Amino acid sequence: MPRAIRGVLIHCEPAIKSIIVHLDSVNNDIIIEDLDEQTLVVKENMVQLLKQKLEDRLKETYRPEEPLADSD
Repeated sequence: MPRAIRGVLIHCEPAIKSIIVHLDSVNNDIIIEDLDEQTLVVKENMVQLLKQKLEDRLKETYRPEEPLADSD
């Protein structure tokens, strides 16, 4: 008998999707279905963990611009 898995549809930019796919590649416990370049179905119970991991990953890569020094 088939089993159903509760999922959440996520539509995002391809760069964010590639991060999600990379995070899933470790344990294969996040993504249910990869639909297209910008759309995934992920396990409902993994959404909060995924948000936290994405936030952490984006903090690692984001570097705020430093103000330019005056050349007076």
